[in-house]
Amino acid sequence: MKLNHIYNSVERLGDLLKVGARQAGAEHGLQPVHVEVLHYLSICNQYSDTPMAVTEYLGLTKGTVSQTLKVLEKKSLLVKTIDENDKRITHLKLSVSGQQLVAALLPTNLFIKACEQLSPEQQSDIDSSLKLLLSALLKANNLKTFGVCKTCRFNQQTNDGNYFCGLVKQPLSKGDVQLICREHE
Repeated sequence: MKLNHIYNSVERLGDLLKVGARQAGAEHGLQPVHVEVLHYLSICNQYSDTPMAVTEYLGLTKGTVSQTLKVLEKKSLLVKTIDENDKRITHLKLSVSGQQLVAALLPTNLFIKACEQLSPEQQSDIDSSLKLLLSALLKANNLKTFGVCKTCRFNQQTNDGNYFCGLVKQPLSKGDVQLICREHE
């Protein structure tokens, strides 16, 4: 079995990605956790942009997320809004400067340089293998998938070509179905 080899490789990749995030965020006064939260908020939908979803997705403590959000809000990289229908829910949206920063920082130069060393076929093989490993890890441990809406069992395409979420009974835009959701199944 190659369990230890796979684990060691994935762990090392994770460490190096954090190095890249540290380097990318340093000139903006950001720690890797700040970059991770910004990245998550840039790829999640309106049902997954809450502090609790950030906590679940990144596997962080509520305290760490709370402190991280304070830093990002103080730096004007995100905006907190109260849900119109449920005042107990806070939504987190990247500000324009937050969106621009994520676009400039991610993927990191460290990662881009590595991928440039790989052929398109190698990149495709790695993408498929990593997706397979991630899926197996999530399934084996009964974890939330946080998958893209367009692949969710609740996503429905309407007769007029639009999209509708059967879980929350709300329409979705073409952009919405490209984002990840904590309710994905």
